[in-house]
Amino acid sequence: LHVAEKPSVAKELTSILSNGKAKRIDGFSPYNCVFIFDYNLQGQKTQMIITSVTGHLMELEIDGRYKSWTSCDPITIFDAPVSKSITKNCELIAKTLQRESKKAFCLVLWLDCDREGENIAYEVIDVCIKANPRMQIKRARFSALIPADIKKALNNLTAPNKSDSDAVDARQEIDLRIGAAFTRLQTMRLQKKFQGLANRVISYGPCQFPTLGFVVDRFWRSVSFVSEPFWTIAVCIEKQETNDIDSTLASVELNWKRNRLFDRLGCLIYYEKCAESPTATVID
Repeated sequence: LHVAEKPSVAKELTSILSNGKAKRIDGFSPYNCVFIFDYNLQGQKTQMIITSVTGHLMELEIDGRYKSWTSCDPITIFDAPVSKSITKNCELIAKTLQRESKKAFCLVLWLDCDREGENIAYEVIDVCIKANPRMQIKRARFSALIPADIKKALNNLTAPNKSDSDAVDARQEIDLRIGAAFTRLQTMRLQKKFQGLANRVISYGPCQFPTLGFVVDRFWRSVSFVSEPFWTIAVCIEKQETNDIDSTLASVELNWKRNRLFDRLGCLIYYEKCAESPTATVID
């Protein structure tokens, strides 16, 4: 059983490995179908089953006892129990994975080769081993969806990296605890101090503030922008092309690597050098 991070990757994997001879069957999710075909892997005929997820299957949640804003002091959220569970919109995908896992002896993970992909891989593992605890777990590591890379990855399967997945779990838990605690704290405090905030949430998030900083920085750059005159050199190559029917003028515009100069005299000097030596040599 091979699991890709999204349907388009599963389809491309199937195209590369099956030579267009795969059978397509429906999954429980209408967007994540299953492809089945025979494949000769290291001299042994093997039935390949390829399907996909759509990113993360699970989300981290704080224990239900702490969900009500009035149920606890915001600081207690830092010690509240948390758990991971399958999101509602991924339940059908998980159902497909468990159905196909029952028929498989090995699970091959084709998730993106980064920390986030490794974390999704362990979510897939968690779902699949519940249906088939005896299946082997392998990780395919590839950099591009091209035949050479895919076949090399398939012949050099490795183990998934638990440390990378744990790093993502830690980041998710930190984001959840800080975001929930500080959002509750500042919302409840500010609602008491300012009118008009009674039904509004003043959110806080570790990623939200840096992102807001980028937006504000870009805004002030736009506001303080002062336009300056600049000069550039435009070069166009024209060639008359003639065939049996008619004659057309073909043209190609060349881009200057420096793009523009804010010094008119400097640009004029370059222009004069071009005019003095009108013949160009293509070097790349």
